[in-house]
Amino acid sequence: MSKAKVLKALLESGKLNVTPCCWDALSASLIEQAGFPLAFMSGFGVSAARLGQPDAGLISYAEMVDQARSIANATSIPVIGDGDTGYGNALNVKRTVNGYANAGMACVMIEDQLAPKRCGHTKGKHVVARDEAFMRIRAAVDAKNEGADILILARTDARAEHGLEEAIERAKTFREIGADMTFVEAPRTVEEMRRVSEEVEGPKMANMLEGGLTPFLQPAELQELGYAISTYPLTGLMAMIKAQQDALDQMKNGIFSDPVMSFEDLQKAVGFDRYYEAEEHYRH
Repeated sequence: MSKAKVLKALLESGKLNVTPCCWDALSASLIEQAGFPLAFMSGFGVSAARLGQPDAGLISYAEMVDQARSIANATSIPVIGDGDTGYGNALNVKRTVNGYANAGMACVMIEDQLAPKRCGHTKGKHVVARDEAFMRIRAAVDAKNEGADILILARTDARAEHGLEEAIERAKTFREIGADMTFVEAPRTVEEMRRVSEEVEGPKMANMLEGGLTPFLQPAELQELGYAISTYPLTGLMAMIKAQQDALDQMKNGIFSDPVMSFEDLQKAVGFDRYYEAEEHYRH
């Protein structure tokens, strides 16, 4: 069964899928090693890790799809890829969807922000008019219907600029066009989250961002609201950055404490055990 079909089954399970976010092959592999059945390739994380730059539309399609390929090759679980605005007009959107499918992504997220896009919880973002927003999702769905083995996640950021009603109406139309899942970014209250879940048909995604605009709910609360997926774009990234900063501060001050993990565990985390097993297999 393809990764897209595995993801579709997860969405139809009726259970909330807690979904950590990755930014490179190693972070994706660690998510799978931890036992999660699904991961999300975060544009915020990829821009930070690959460019050392903020998620403000600086990273290109080529860089994102290359990162998606590395992530998909490092994992056997389905991964949802952040496709941003689709990187242009309808034909660019179709190219993006096909590129992510060929890279091994199980799903691609296409949004209605005005390019250059930015993180959904930061200032200065704007959305395109309804017609262009719907055109993007129609092109993405067409690419899928024409043979791309991938699901379509349609995102709207209209809540910030035009209010919740507009965001819900856009999400409803995305679903009517054929999106497999919808995502209303940055609702402000639990009641707004509830309205999105109740008024928009089909699987919905909730974005749990520490310090963001949306209430940070526990999985049981999101399950009760009816969400299919909850993503955590900053949790792992913040842990990685803080651990690296602390280690560098200690090194700068001449402090070399006991390692936080053994060399054997480090080798296992990056796959040496699998490599040695394969090497031994072919030795004979």
